Amino acid sequence: MATIIGGIAASHTPTIGFAFDRDKQSDPVWAPIFEAFEPVKRWLDEARPDVVLVTYNDHVTSFFFDHYSAFALGIGGRYEVADEGGGPRDLPPISGHPALAAHIGQSLVADEFDMSFFQDKPLDHGCFSPLSVLFDHGHGWPVPIIPLQMGVLQFPIPSAQRFWKLGKALRRAIESYPEDLRVAIVATGGLSHQVHGERAGFNNTPWDLQFLELFEQDPERLASLTHAELAELGGVEGAEVLMWLTMRGALSAQVKKVHQAYYLPSMTGIAAVVYDNLAGTPVAGEIERHRQAMGVQLAGAERLTGTYPFNFARSVKAFQLNRFLHDLIAPAHRARFLADEAAALAAAELTEEERGLVQRRDWRGMIHHGVIFFLLEKLGAVVGVSNLHIYAAMRGESLEDFQQTRNAPGALYSVAGQDAGGLAWDHHDAPKTL
Repeated sequence: MATIIGGIAASHTPTIGFAFDRDKQSDPVWAPIFEAFEPVKRWLDEARPDVVLVTYNDHVTSFFFDHYSAFALGIGGRYEVADEGGGPRDLPPISGHPALAAHIGQSLVADEFDMSFFQDKPLDHGCFSPLSVLFDHGHGWPVPIIPLQMGVLQFPIPSAQRFWKLGKALRRAIESYPEDLRVAIVATGGLSHQVHGERAGFNNTPWDLQFLELFEQDPERLASLTHAELAELGGVEGAEVLMWLTMRGALSAQVKKVHQAYYLPSMTGIAAVVYDNLAGTPVAGEIERHRQAMGVQLAGAERLTGTYPFNFARSVKAFQLNRFLHDLIAPAHRARFLADEAAALAAAELTEEERGLVQRRDWRGMIHHGVIFFLLEKLGAVVGVSNLHIYAAMRGESLEDFQQTRNAPGALYSVAGQDAGGLAWDHHDAPKTL
């Protein structure tokens, strides 16, 4: 099974990344930042985690308010560095761990956390600011990550207690993963700071130090605080320490503090802390019971011949093809596709197999590959193929035979809108049989 070896708490202020990128290690003003993180780097070098899960909040870079989620788990295989306005930092992309992420996602949903899931979103300083000083990355990052983005900028947000409980669920998720992996959890954010309004520049060093003590010894007291109380003590933006509670909840009740440092150079109290996890081995059948609970909702679905639930594995595998088909909702992409399909497919990041599936209009093959049906109907709308043609093709039947199984055998339809023009339901790209 996977093991949580420990937790790291680190501020993610862009101050850290700025100092690193401009080689400020020897500057007296900036040097304490690097000195604080050196023991953390040594711990990571010695502990050698196989995967690092990072709790962070995006700063309205990759996540905007057109759809803002409380908890969003990254399930993809690669994450680029975000451009936050002046170009991305000179850092390499970092790998994800889709298999563990999928297991964690399924486990959290089974534990009744209504998660969001993302792929192919670049990560901003909330994630990369601390990572850039925790790992040597000149030749690529030494360890994959699983990013857990937490929406703490737009109220209402989950309570401190909910973040704490998410940590408990995260522990069950990781420890029930069947592969032997060493997992470290990095919690980012804080400490006290406020960056907006007339209170901008607010700090509270006594509270920061008290928070660190409670976080180690009595974290449930912190989990009882309200958002207003956290804002009063540590600033509104400083309340992002809520994300630390998820890391602490994932550790054992008793932890061993290996290192702690605190420095307030400008706007944000910067902390760097390491905790060894002192959790014992699982008791009796608790892991197996949890694994069984995770599988309850889809148990038996495998017996439904010709049925392929769209799960994380299918989503990750066919992400590029699904995105290509999804982009057909954009008029410019749609026009390029219709003007020169071969060129549009060649320019996309698709495999030869995926290009062939589209060109052959292999509807059933695309489903088998991992395309979700609702993107097939978009392709059908663009090329003038009805939904009914697609249904028949997936069943391996002629349209006429399939229509005889319907109550309205003369009905043909699609999701095509006003720009579709005439719909040629006998289109040559809509074979009556496979």
